[in-house]
Amino acid sequence: MNELTAIIVDDELFGRENLKKIIETYCPEVIVLGCADSVVNALKMVTVHRPDVVFLDITMPVLDGFDFLKEFDERDFMVVFFSAHDEFGINAVKAGAVDYLLKPINIKELKQTVKKLLSLKSKNSETVAEPVQETIQETDKLVLPATHGFDILIFDDIIRLEADSCYTKVILTSGVIKLISHTLKDFEDKLPEKQFYRIHKSHLINLKYIKAYSNISGYHVTMADDSRIEISRRKAPEFIQKIKAALNTL
Repeated sequence: MNELTAIIVDDELFGRENLKKIIETYCPEVIVLGCADSVVNALKMVTVHRPDVVFLDITMPVLDGFDFLKEFDERDFMVVFFSAHDEFGINAVKAGAVDYLLKPINIKELKQTVKKLLSLKSKNSETVAEPVQETIQETDKLVLPATHGFDILIFDDIIRLEADSCYTKVILTSGVIKLISHTLKDFEDKLPEKQFYRIHKSHLINLKYIKAYSNISGYHVTMADDSRIEISRRKAPEFIQKIKAALNTL
């Protein structure tokens, strides 16, 4: 079984012990090496244990979670913030966090976070060693509003996006579909052109997840989720050039 080593940083005893108990009960692939009650102690613990991931509270006295991260010019661990407050989301993304969990911890969301961490660890081990923050930098992420606060997605989590009136359906590799109160144009402006392409007024796709292309009875692509999507006839020539270029870079 793939494993992750972790430390937990929270100035509140209940917060530390509660998260540790939840991880040990529901996420056995995560080995908690220790808990720290302050940034100073956390810095010592990271030096000693060199964990894969740090579960980091934000609001702590004297030095907070962001102060902790500023101590590292480069870091070789992943970061998951957990907090009772949801207003730090953008700063969390800028700090290179893999995810942001709200207290009280939702077990389903924690499991999804652990799955994401394991995937990132696996990808990093297959490439030349480099600081994790370079792999999960801000430009590789998208922040989505959610009922509990927000979700942070890596671009590769997204198969496609579909317009639904003033909303957008975001279809993920996990099979989850998120309905977001933003237009498809909003997403088109934020996502990288080399990876995402709007093949139709209602569809924006991740070029990595195209399974097949057909020009029989019109133009269509089949995506990784087995959806068959029409390509606008006007955009078909440009799409062909786009996919040829993408195959050389993705």
